[in-house]
Amino acid sequence: MPQVPAKLSIKGKRYEILVDVDGAIKVKQGKLVSMANVIISDCVFSDLKKGLRVAEKDLIADFGTSEISAIAERIIKNGEVNIPAEYRDAERENRIKQIVDFLVRNAMNPVTNKPYTPDMIKSSLDRTGVNIDNRPVEEQISKILEKLRPILPIRIETKKLSIKVPAVHTGKVYGLITEYKEKEEWLNNGDLAVVINLPAGMQMGFYDKLNAVTHGSAVVEEIKQ
Repeated sequence: MPQVPAKLSIKGKRYEILVDVDGAIKVKQGKLVSMANVIISDCVFSDLKKGLRVAEKDLIADFGTSEISAIAERIIKNGEVNIPAEYRDAERENRIKQIVDFLVRNAMNPVTNKPYTPDMIKSSLDRTGVNIDNRPVEEQISKILEKLRPILPIRIETKKLSIKVPAVHTGKVYGLITEYKEKEEWLNNGDLAVVINLPAGMQMGFYDKLNAVTHGSAVVEEIKQ
């Protein structure tokens, strides 16, 4: 896989490290990944091209540690990763394909009640000019549908769910439900009660993520429509 520099400036000083582009993108996205599979260079540089290493005392002063894994993770998360243009283009094409596949499986023409072909969906997406990024499909499908509907009449079967989340897990769950939330209520004990409208094709994957975050403690009921 491509190896690229990750860079971060602190107090006018530059810190650079060589990383695996796939691993760095996962770190940027907040995914769990072993830093041993991300870091290529075993030290931190002030100028990677010239091979100028940063002194340990400077690392401790600005990062509070000289441990390479911790420093690299901070550089990647808070700094800049030089991702090659061809890699970004390939990632975007792959994400578009995932979105088209999702819509082919889950969407239909509300007039004819027939599904759309991949070519029809792809050409309509191209016409919208909607910005498709590297987030998971479920995190951007609402925005995409909003742009798509004026061009292509489209309906997606949804499931309305009532969810009660214990207070201790609300912080982690909130980002998971934001795209689909219809209403919310914060209870006196800090628990969160929400109603979401979720594309049916995402239901099982959503349950898996919700259970992983809440350790199975969230209570979910389907609301019949």
